[in-house]
Order: sequence, then C-alpha cells, then structure tokens
Amino acid sequence: MHRSERKKISRNTTLAEILEDPRLTKILMKYGLPCLHCPMASYEINILTIGKVAEAYGIKLKPLLKELNKVIIKG
Repeated sequence: MHRSERKKISRNTTLAEILEDPRLTKILMKYGLPCLHCPMASYEINILTIGKVAEAYGIKLKPLLKELNKVIIKG
C-alpha cells in the first residue's frame, strides 16, 4: 500500500500492516513490544492486532497509536 493511501492505525490494525513500514517498527521497538523477535510472531503476525498485543504486555495503547499515526500523517 502506498504511504499516501495508508489508513489510520487503530487498535484493530494487525502487526503485519504496521510492520510494512520500518519507521513504525522503530516505534514499536521503542515501546518495548516483545513480539517483534518472538518465534511465534511470524506465525501470528497477520492475526494479532496492536490492541491485543498492547493489552497483553501492558503497553499504553493511546500514546502508541498517537505516535504511530503521527508518522503516517507526515508520510
């Protein structure tokens, strides 16, 4: 998907969608998302949503989404 066509990231956006953009991957790493290097991540990446992952690992979703979407808007 072209960056200008990318839709806003929500709690229901999958990790696979987010990881398409290396800039967003850096933000996930900043928040300490452990799934990025987990062997199960490659299996579940298309079904795991950022909301479920944030909840499971105690990551505050609202600031994470705000930062991810800030990158999307800037393009």
